[in-house]
Order: sequence, then structure tokens, then C-alpha cells
Amino acid sequence: MRALLTAWILAATLAGCTRDGAAELMETAKFEELQQNVPHARELYQRIVNQYPDSDEAKAARERLAALAEPAAAK
Repeated sequence: MRALLTAWILAATLAGCTRDGAAELMETAKFEELQQNVPHARELYQRIVNQYPDSDEAKAARERLAALAEPAAAK
């Protein structure tokens, strides 16, 4: 019984971790940007690009990374 419960908890945890991870990361990155935590937003956008390179979120993340780099280049 205990092994079954452990297996169920593990399966539920893994399902939660893989459930559209790119979209979840994108949502968090956007929130971090709104909170003016740009370094963490960049980190999350880069993680999306690295882990989900062919996703729509990766395309959007690349665009956000470029946009966030523009002010630094203008200085």
C-alpha cells in the first residue's frame, strides 16, 4: 500500500512538472518583468530557449531577450 501511495505521489509530481513547462516558465518570466526583476526574467527566458527550443514560447522568449538587451546596448 505504501509503495502504491509513493508511486502515485511521484507520478502526480512528475505530471505537474511536465505539464506545459514552457508556458508556465513564460508566465513566470512575464510576471518577473512586471515586478522589475529583469535579471530573473532573463534567466527564465533563457531557460525556455534552452529547454524548449522549438516551442512558440521559445520564439517569444528570444524576442523578449532581444528587447531586454536593447536598453543596455543604447547606453
